[in-house]
Amino acid sequence: MGSANKIPLLILLLFSHLFICQILSEGVTKEEAKHLRDEVREMFYHAFGGYMKHAFPHDELKPLSCGGEDTLGGYALTLIDSLDTLALLGDRESFSASVEWIGKNLRFDILTGRPVNMNKTVSVFETTIRILGGLLSAHLIASDYNTGMRIPSYEDELLHLAEDLARRILPAFDTPTGIPFGSVNLMHGVDENESKAKPLYFLITSTAGGGTLTLEFGMLSRLTNDPIFEEVTKNAVLGLWARRSRINLVGAHIDVFSGEWTQKDAGIGTSIDSFYEYLLKAYILFGDEEYLFIFQEAYRAAMLYLHNDPWYVEVNMNSAALVWPLFNSLQAFWPGLQVLAGDIEPAIKTHAAFFSVWKRYGFTPEGFNLATFKVQQGQKSYPLRPELIESTYWLYKATRNPRFLDAGRDMLASLQFAARCTCGYCHISDVEFHQQEDHMESFFLAETVKYLWLLFDLAAGPDNLVENGPYPYIFSTEGHLLPATPQVSLVSEHCSYLGAYCRSSNLRQETFFSETARDSAATNISESLTNTDAKILSRSDSRKSRSSGLIKGYCPGLTHAQRYGISYVASDDSPGEESSSTDPDTVVQNSSTALMVSNPSSDSPSSDADDDHKPREDQRAPQLDDETSQIVNVTSKEEV
Repeated sequence: MGSANKIPLLILLLFSHLFICQILSEGVTKEEAKHLRDEVREMFYHAFGGYMKHAFPHDELKPLSCGGEDTLGGYALTLIDSLDTLALLGDRESFSASVEWIGKNLRFDILTGRPVNMNKTVSVFETTIRILGGLLSAHLIASDYNTGMRIPSYEDELLHLAEDLARRILPAFDTPTGIPFGSVNLMHGVDENESKAKPLYFLITSTAGGGTLTLEFGMLSRLTNDPIFEEVTKNAVLGLWARRSRINLVGAHIDVFSGEWTQKDAGIGTSIDSFYEYLLKAYILFGDEEYLFIFQEAYRAAMLYLHNDPWYVEVNMNSAALVWPLFNSLQAFWPGLQVLAGDIEPAIKTHAAFFSVWKRYGFTPEGFNLATFKVQQGQKSYPLRPELIESTYWLYKATRNPRFLDAGRDMLASLQFAARCTCGYCHISDVEFHQQEDHMESFFLAETVKYLWLLFDLAAGPDNLVENGPYPYIFSTEGHLLPATPQVSLVSEHCSYLGAYCRSSNLRQETFFSETARDSAATNISESLTNTDAKILSRSDSRKSRSSGLIKGYCPGLTHAQRYGISYVASDDSPGEESSSTDPDTVVQNSSTALMVSNPSSDSPSSDADDDHKPREDQRAPQLDDETSQIVNVTSKEEV
């Protein structure tokens, strides 16, 4: 049989398998979940073993030809990105051996194990989320007895490497706006005179690239007691937010010298996605209220102007005029973020829409046109992205609805039947014909497999560091585990956030009753939310007993408004007239846990009470045709 005939046959076999799974899976049982979890574990070791045998110490595996390639400097990228997955799987032997090898061999002035001059320019964003985040996460696991993965011989080698790497990245932040260059040379930094002579693209960075560094650099500041890392990354976030439009939207790309937006398309996907993600997660991890205030304003604007229920579109950041009615695969992280924000209902609807695209092709293409309901030309690939699987995990964690386990099983089947190849798992270059490409990104092991394993382990009866460990964990945008310990979450000046710890002995404790606690509508999902959520969001009905209130530590200090000169007073201008202010009492979105996303009175952002805050009729994204609902009913990172 010729190769041309094999492709349709493969598609037929795949969809036959998916159809059978649909019929059989009224709900994945606990025993089935254990088998699926074991299948995902085998998936990890097939890919990880292929990398270690055929590609290490190169950055990434070529899974078809069983070779290696350097894609981010030659620092054994896939091994670093896989460290906390090894720990999560309880593989003490491989985790210890990997940490030991990295501590002895990794240097940022030479290629790993190879005496080659390391005059290398790297991506600030990718190097931070993959290498810096991987080193920090593994350090925090390997150095702590409470994790159960403490390495007796470990002496902070990964932390020292992380600090060295971060200091080599710091010159990228030396710009007039504070927004970093997109790339930096790890030996020579960035020469200002030279940079001005560079082509225009050298001076442009994406919003995600400049605003998705706070977790890794902030964690490093707390571990080293050096505030510089946190300061420069927060300054970058504030630099981006200061240049938002009057309707609180940000564009996709910006000139780091002039601060001018070079691409004014606003969306929740490509080039912007993790900017939103790190606003909320930086608040949860560090307790810095300013990130929460920015997130609330940014989220409200996104739900007003980008949300075309259940999809999200791209609009002009100034006028909110429709630019692209396009679903791109990076948007799929959004329902998971909404779970962290406590906004469950719209997350469920959007996940169903996104998953309908997966069901149609067996994968999510990079771009899917919502006007034609076809794959966007030139965006037909699926590079093993984790975002939809990540949101599936979070929604199952929040609701325990078996539909999300069924979705996970379908996604696992797609990967096994179409992406598995000789030495690992291959990119899919065309989702319509399931053509394989000889490449496997490191995030496949750091995120895609990790979230699949966590999903089924949760259903099987969780026994892992995240669900049963000593701390609540935040996942970085690369899926790395960052613990919200008291030391990490400490705010030195003003720690009045819930569950705060204060250095000062002048501490007053009081019983705090959240308004959310008085709303019992969330109790049906309360037990399934994360420990992190529990520290931040009150779930119980505080009217029953004072003991159900949260203990709030209060350290004397300046208020947020006093510290930053910001007052949150509604403007007379409507959002249609590009107002930049947000009334804290204004509805953002229906929320069952209303600390992150406040909603005292309305059912949805499209309610009559909120009509005055919607874009003008000519600015709204058009309603999608009936085929949208038909597809949904069938199922009823970062690019820089």
